[in-house]
Amino acid sequence: MQLESSVHELDFATMLEASFAEEAPERGDIVTGIVVAIDQQGLIVGIEGMKRDGVVERRDLERSNVDVENFNVGQEVDVMIVRMEDEDGNLLLSISQAAQTEDWKRAEELMNNDEVWEGSVSDANRGGLIVPFGNLRGFVPASHVIDLPRGLNEDERRARMMRLVGQTISMKVIEVNRKRRRLVFSQRDAQRGNRDARKEVLLDQLKEGETRKGVVSGLRDFGAFVDLGGADGLIHISELAWHRVNHPREVLNVGDEVEVYILRLDSEGKRIGLSLKRLQENPWARVEEMYHVGQLVEGTVSRVTQFGAFVSLDPGIEALLHTSQLADPPPADPSLVVHEGQRLMLRVISIEADKQRLGLSLKEVSGEEKARWDASQQPVPMAEAAAEADAEADNGIGETDPVELAEGSAAP
Repeated sequence: MQLESSVHELDFATMLEASFAEEAPERGDIVTGIVVAIDQQGLIVGIEGMKRDGVVERRDLERSNVDVENFNVGQEVDVMIVRMEDEDGNLLLSISQAAQTEDWKRAEELMNNDEVWEGSVSDANRGGLIVPFGNLRGFVPASHVIDLPRGLNEDERRARMMRLVGQTISMKVIEVNRKRRRLVFSQRDAQRGNRDARKEVLLDQLKEGETRKGVVSGLRDFGAFVDLGGADGLIHISELAWHRVNHPREVLNVGDEVEVYILRLDSEGKRIGLSLKRLQENPWARVEEMYHVGQLVEGTVSRVTQFGAFVSLDPGIEALLHTSQLADPPPADPSLVVHEGQRLMLRVISIEADKQRLGLSLKEVSGEEKARWDASQQPVPMAEAAAEADAEADNGIGETDPVELAEGSAAP
């Protein structure tokens, strides 16, 4: 009798353990079921492990763009338990949410593995691109769309992005948030990975000192990026021209085809330094031919500093007008005497071509020289100009052969 009781206790313990192991499905679980009936309202699905059937409503199927005619009785389907009991006492199931869950998992895997995924753009708005991802809608923010110039207004930006509708693009998943239903992609990050690989190949092919053709792909305050064939190099603002450049847009535009000089290659940092001015004649090489000490020159103040001002001379020479050469006594603040953009008559006081230095003086210009120069800068009244023309005609100057003047012949 005691043995029989022990056997019954063992059987009961085994069954109890088994009941705990086989947990009943709960809300939010994805389970596999069998289609047992189909009508115009949707599907009736039998769930293994549950003693009742569940309902998949027709509107749920429509969310996935699927019709009831796509299913057959006896077909196996994955469903999510949405509600254990609705108003009519039915077990409510969802095929669309089950499919979306798999899509969320796939998106998370792509993000965790830093993989590139290709998808087709279905729509665009001012904020970015819409990309279907299975049963989900992904979004590519405008800031992560490549080849989208800065400074566009909303209409221009949307028009450019609308051109991508219907096209297949490469992207990386950068955010997966199921609760907020946010799935965000980046076309820029996907391209960066491809461009890094192409840049490694290009770095092996390039040599410092050679020239290459490229296309200006972007402008920044600090310089211009040039696409050399799948990878960008940088022309620093100091390498754009021999004269001072305040912003690259003064010299280049996005889309310009340019020939550049390979200045530096950094394989470790994957950087390509380029130069535009190294392919131009260095004006300092001829500075001693163009200028001499004591010469009067015209120049434009390009910037004012604490120790004086820099003056731009033709062609592309930036000379120094030191505070001590502004006036006697030297001003405490150079900006009290000169300002940026001002045109001046100055005297050359020093030339150091090897160091690319040329010194100027304002105080060494005499009052008479300055007065004559000031007078030459004044516009000539129309009546006076006409009188001068008549006088020249009376003197026979107007009858002179222009070819003879060009050749340096004296007028008769």
